[in-house]
Amino acid sequence: MINKTLYFREIKSSLKLIVIFIAILTLYVTMITGMYNPEMEEVLKEFTELFSEMMAAFGMNGNTATLLGFMSSYLYGMILLIFPMVYAIIRANGLIAKYVDRGSMSALMAAPVKRKTIAFTQMSVLYSGVFFLILYVTVLQLICCKIMYPQENIASDLIYLNLSLLFLQLFMASICFLSSCIFNDTKYSLGVGAGVNVLMYVLQMMANMGGNLEKIKYTTYFTLFSPEKIIAGDSFAVYAPFILLAGCIILSAASVIIFTKKDMNI
Repeated sequence: MINKTLYFREIKSSLKLIVIFIAILTLYVTMITGMYNPEMEEVLKEFTELFSEMMAAFGMNGNTATLLGFMSSYLYGMILLIFPMVYAIIRANGLIAKYVDRGSMSALMAAPVKRKTIAFTQMSVLYSGVFFLILYVTVLQLICCKIMYPQENIASDLIYLNLSLLFLQLFMASICFLSSCIFNDTKYSLGVGAGVNVLMYVLQMMANMGGNLEKIKYTTYFTLFSPEKIIAGDSFAVYAPFILLAGCIILSAASVIIFTKKDMNI
């Protein structure tokens, strides 16, 4: 199902972008993890109350009394959602739509490789990059926690939280890849792939602000990833990310079928 030559060539093309995002994530993860101090909880509460709406919009109003709670509030509300998502948006567009838009797809199609294999290979490249970013973040967090807070034992909870994050990121990546397979023009591929994910995130921000806006949470898939509730062991929140994984599988299958059957001016 995968063409190894194409896969490793595209992985090599992804490396520069991956390194950039690794550098950004390393900066934020180490800096924010190092800021945890239980004695500063009251100060953080006062700060949160002062900018309550803004903090709530970015999901930064959770329980900061524990290390994992602190990390979930300040990392999983925006940073670990946005940066892997941006990577997926950029890379998904470059793996299919960009080839078609530039007329370069003819070179791939000229090789004795089936369309299904090309689609599955490019999709695997995209998901491999997303998986690596989340894996890197997980390892980095575990190392930081071990060095900075050796008394804390959060490894198992952190790993499951990041597994749930991975399912969300894969689902968003599958939306981007589907868009790339549907449209031959990169501006439409980017517009729809990025537009859907950004819109859903903005809706989630609005829902986080509470009040009459809270009902908006039922319109966005970000609701299926709730770090605070996952940490608390909420029965629905713990298993909800598997809905995202199922959605990713469905959209991935649809992407391969669409790419295999679509007409392309190459």
